[in-house]
Amino acid sequence: MLSAADNELLTRTGPATAMGRYFRRHWLPVALSRELPEPDGAPIRLRVMDEDLIAFRASDGRVGLVEPGCAHRGANLFFGRNEEGGLRCIYHGWKYDVEGRCIEMPNVPADAAYHGKISIKAYPTREFGEMVWAYLGPREHMPAELPQIEAGALPASHRYVSKRLQMCNWAHSMEGALDTAHFSFLHMPAPSVGKYANAATAADENRLRWLRKDPLPQFTIVDHPIGFAIGGARRADEGELYWRLTQFMLPSHSVAPSAMPGEFFQGYSWVPIDDESCWIYTYAWHPDRPLTAEERARFEKGGFGQFAELGPGYVPLRNRTNDYLIDREDQKHRSFTGVKGIAEQDALAQDSQGLIADRTREHLTATDIAIVRFRRLMLSEATALAAGREPSAPQHARTYRLRGGGAVAPARLSFEEVMQQRFGSTTI
Repeated sequence: MLSAADNELLTRTGPATAMGRYFRRHWLPVALSRELPEPDGAPIRLRVMDEDLIAFRASDGRVGLVEPGCAHRGANLFFGRNEEGGLRCIYHGWKYDVEGRCIEMPNVPADAAYHGKISIKAYPTREFGEMVWAYLGPREHMPAELPQIEAGALPASHRYVSKRLQMCNWAHSMEGALDTAHFSFLHMPAPSVGKYANAATAADENRLRWLRKDPLPQFTIVDHPIGFAIGGARRADEGELYWRLTQFMLPSHSVAPSAMPGEFFQGYSWVPIDDESCWIYTYAWHPDRPLTAEERARFEKGGFGQFAELGPGYVPLRNRTNDYLIDREDQKHRSFTGVKGIAEQDALAQDSQGLIADRTREHLTATDIAIVRFRRLMLSEATALAAGREPSAPQHARTYRLRGGGAVAPARLSFEEVMQQRFGSTTI
């Protein structure tokens, strides 16, 4: 379990907190590119780590990310007119470029001394993988490159990108991605179901059977410069193990353990909205081929993994406010939870712990080894920065091109050997 002080440090990401300052040393996704579909289009409101911001796409296509208040009288720039290279306040016409510089002051005499000297807070942005990324930290420490996740490096035809709202603290949602032990229960059919109704193929049925049969996977963790790889091994058939291989990348990225050879990969990035909610940016990709129209349609309907069925504003249709539309009859006879969708089942388990979970009351087991490693790493990174040591992970942008997935291998092979056999590397 965590002490109350450590739990506070881990979960709080506002501008004045140690974890908030640590997050701000990294490039983070703050919007989907399609939320700003055209130059001079409507601006959007964003909230990132307890900070209210406005994003807009300027005439040249660049994205500006600025504080909401006009420097003149504080009118909110969300209502501004996006035109001719800047966002113009509707009150008195002051206009700001993507750097936050006030480039026009119609109600100020031309010879006024402060012409060209007024600015509002603005953060650097870049687009990569159909996401808008921002750096909210000190400019002198801004990493030269964005995290080069594989999905972003591929043609758009090879990936699908979305996001979904999570109604709980970022950290215990993030922990759910690192906990492969829960697959033996949370995502299973009801125990009374003979055949696995959600198994599309015989191989899928085998995986589900192995997950249910062995609820006590054996874990191995291998550290790397930007986080760690986790291997969870379950007994399979005839002297083999079924491995689920997960990646964690600082500060809040993960690659899921589900992809078997030939299947598409799935990755996620958690970005706190405030201490009680976060965005999960979700992306699927296939390195060797374009995604099919059928796959894209299923992603849009929440048919695969972490892609929830969404309503307006990227809010899952099944969420905390409506008890995830739990169906007790379905829970009794067909599915373990009575809730449709893997993403929604994860949200149910994570949200139900509370907006910010009290970790002083929990009792961890051997299957929580990745959770413990995650917490220790995050706490050590944040406290090191507070002591004056800059984080090194942002300087390893190319290392973020990692993969995770599933494998069936002889029981005699070590985790490192399985990683080498599956991905050609002991860590990726």
